[in-house]
Amino acid sequence: MITIVGDRLTFRFPEVHRFATTGIEFQRTLRIPDDERTYPLPPGIGRFPLRHLDDFADRLPRESVRRGGVIMPIHQAEALWIKFEGHFGSRYPCAIKIATGKVCAIGGEPWQEGLTREPQNYVVVPGQPWLDGYCVAKGTVRQFVAMPLGDGHTVEEQLTGEAVHGGLQLAVYPMKSEVHQELGLPGPFVYAREEEPRGRGLGLAPGGRMGQEIYEDEFGLDAWDQDHSGRCFVTMANSQQWMAITGERSPTRPPTAREYTEAGLPWFLYYDGDREALAGAERLAGLRSVAATEGGEGASTVQQEITALHLSWWVGSIGS
Repeated sequence: MITIVGDRLTFRFPEVHRFATTGIEFQRTLRIPDDERTYPLPPGIGRFPLRHLDDFADRLPRESVRRGGVIMPIHQAEALWIKFEGHFGSRYPCAIKIATGKVCAIGGEPWQEGLTREPQNYVVVPGQPWLDGYCVAKGTVRQFVAMPLGDGHTVEEQLTGEAVHGGLQLAVYPMKSEVHQELGLPGPFVYAREEEPRGRGLGLAPGGRMGQEIYEDEFGLDAWDQDHSGRCFVTMANSQQWMAITGERSPTRPPTAREYTEAGLPWFLYYDGDREALAGAERLAGLRSVAATEGGEGASTVQQEITALHLSWWVGSIGS
């Protein structure tokens, strides 16, 4: 059984064990630079809102209704990380598969049924508190960044050559009740830390590098109850798609330049990509700029005045 509680996906398996419950939430965060340096984990800035897709079935194509799941608003080029935690005091072990565009974020393999160890295609919770990106090397991930399907950015497109699925796919497998009993693991525990809508779908692309350990399964495949699982497709919608599907404005706004500055990170200018820009006029494209048309001694004076105006605006914006 899957429910949304406080913008957190909650998976429950009462048929396996009364404590077999785990929670997954998607945290908004700042993008780190993609410059091949390895950065620490960036701060979270709140949960992404979640809604059941079934609530908007009359506004969705048949395929979206068939696969179901939840919908999440996210701006183009916005980053996210995934937080795992027990819910209602439970820390019952679960194995969790995470894929984007049906490509495993842990092992890089195409989505397949069940769990595998070579390569390991899941994380174990509790133990793995969060996942910030694609596991590209030992102790290193590349940040999850939302990008439109069709431009070649997403992992799905880079590895399969197609832009079909997008979104996030989750599968949760609880530990077998007999294994839980044999190991004497604790029970309750308070755990800390037909036509698509307008616009192209969103998928996740690899961003900057950050240090993060993805831990090996210490229990082994036989510990997990693969006869009982919970699955969820997370559809990601930009602001236009969210409005078309839910009839509401996006409940989030892109991170601001100030938030980036306070975190010591460069600001990215791609968050307005949800909207289509005009192509531009061919007749105007050939016009030369002021700098290109300058000539003679008067040119340097013009450029000096422009530079002075820019400088005065910049100083004023800092003081505001």
